[in-house]
Amino acid sequence: MERGSQGHYIQCSTSPEPFRAFIPSPLPPSPELILDANLCDWLERANRSLGRLDGIATLLPETSLLLYLYVRKEAVLSSQIEGTQSSLSDLLLYETDEAPGVPLDDVQEVSCYVAALNHGLTRLREGFPSVSPADSGNSRSTAIPGTRQRKIARSL
Repeated sequence: MERGSQGHYIQCSTSPEPFRAFIPSPLPPSPELILDANLCDWLERANRSLGRLDGIATLLPETSLLLYLYVRKEAVLSSQIEGTQSSLSDLLLYETDEAPGVPLDDVQEVSCYVAALNHGLTRLREGFPSVSPADSGNSRSTAIPGTRQRKIARSL
């Protein structure tokens, strides 16, 4: 199914350097999703993959170590998109008060990404998002439904 554009860009200039921000189209999508056999197959594959990941996570002796490194790796990759030269090794050196092999500003930028990701994880543990259909003004909730949300938040 061809949906066309899923949003648009706007020009922003809240800092000395202008940038473009992507504004997604409102939900639910129009036309609505059609769960045909092909899409159901992809959905089932994704679900099985999540199940395998969940199963493997139960075998880890300390899931917080995996999350610790995952958050830092994601922060490094995200900041590299913006041009930093920091690596995961540089970040870990910086966090242990060692001298990284790149400019300090780059590693501090990655450290800010880590702080932002940790803030987001804390918000998830606290139950965010928790918009009910009555609060949102429509019949669809933006919260992750039921026990799955609580299970995800607890595992983080």
